[in-house]
Parts: sequence; C-alpha cells; structure tokens
Amino acid sequence: MTEPIKIDVWSDIACPWCYIGKRNLETGLAETATDADAPRVEVTFHSYELSPDTPVDFDGTEIDFLSEYKGMPADQVQQMLDRVTGVAADAGLGYRFDILKHTNTVKAHELLHFAKEQGLQKEATERLMSAYFTEGRHVGNIDDLVALAGDVGLDTDQTREALESGRYLEAVRADQAQAQAYGIQGVPFFVIDGKYGVSGAQPAAAFAQIARQVWAERAEEPAAS
Repeated sequence: MTEPIKIDVWSDIACPWCYIGKRNLETGLAETATDADAPRVEVTFHSYELSPDTPVDFDGTEIDFLSEYKGMPADQVQQMLDRVTGVAADAGLGYRFDILKHTNTVKAHELLHFAKEQGLQKEATERLMSAYFTEGRHVGNIDDLVALAGDVGLDTDQTREALESGRYLEAVRADQAQAQAYGIQGVPFFVIDGKYGVSGAQPAAAFAQIARQVWAERAEEPAAS
C-alpha cells in the first residue's frame, strides 16, 4: 500500500492566516476524499512563534498590540483586521478581534507537542485556534490551556504537569530551528512530502490539486524491490 503523503505545517496559534490556511487545507483534502483513488494524507503541525516577545498578559486590544509593538497606524490595523475577518468568513470561520486576548503562544505550542504524543494534536490545534480567534479565550495562561486540553480529551492533571515542567519547550525550539533551516520566514508554511514548499493560506482548490499531483507521482514511482 502506498505510504500516506506527509504534510508538515508550520504555524502559530495567534496567526490569523494560519487558521484560514488550516481550514482551507482541510476543505481541499475533503474534496479529494471522493476521488476513485483518494490520496491518503498525514498532517503534522509544527511550532512557529510570530511574536515571541509578546507578554503573556497584554492589557489592550489587537489594534493596541499591533500599533504598540509593530508600529502600525491604528486605522491601517483596522483595515487589515477587517480584510482578514472577511477572508476568514469565506473559509467558514467567525473571527472576533474585538474580544481577542493577545498573548505569548509558547505554552500553547508546548501543549500541542504534548497532545501530539497523546495522539490528539489535530483536535488540540483546532481547539486552541478556535478558542483564540472566535471565543476570546486566553491561550497563554496555563489554567486556560488545561481547561481547553480537557475539552479534547487530554488528562488535565497530566497536561498541567507537562506545561508547568516546561518539558516540551525543547520540542518547540526544535520545530523553530527546522523552520529556520528551511528558510521559513512567515507562516502558514506547508512542506509536502519533504520536497514541495507551499507558503501562505492557499485556497482549498490549491491544496486539493497538490495532493492529487503528489499522489499521482507516487503511483508512477517504481515499487521498492
């Protein structure tokens, strides 16, 4: 049986285009699922921090953060947020920048590595992104992260120990080092089977097309002797 296509995704919980890209990837792959020879795909998420200097508890709005930390004029920020909210809506996501709690995401990334070890990375990634962008939840606070982990079936006591000990920080840094080695300077970034790089929140159709292309290439490869 042909091995599944491996899609490695570098993203940040606090990246609005990453959630859009994730949803478009899922929609594109769902489209290929009805093919006569449907591609089998294995998706793994990897850590990338867009703003590692962000405080855990930022007292202000998203507009305040981008104005203060990125030096962008408030009206320009508002236009940008309006645009990304519209694109998110097209992908079926209801962004709420008015209630969003900007925070440092390193602990959220540690949680995703713990969830991966438990076989629940896919569910945890969706839960954290939804909590951050649509529910105004605090994804930098350990108590909040433990509660969100419980929502996807992770043991809350084990989750708390994993986050308080910081034992998954090394795995987060390893992902970031790999991103640097690949030359990734922005996310989302998708590495398909270790040989194709796709940058940005591409449309669902683009993800469907590349999955079919790579699967067809697989079929043409000579069988291992």
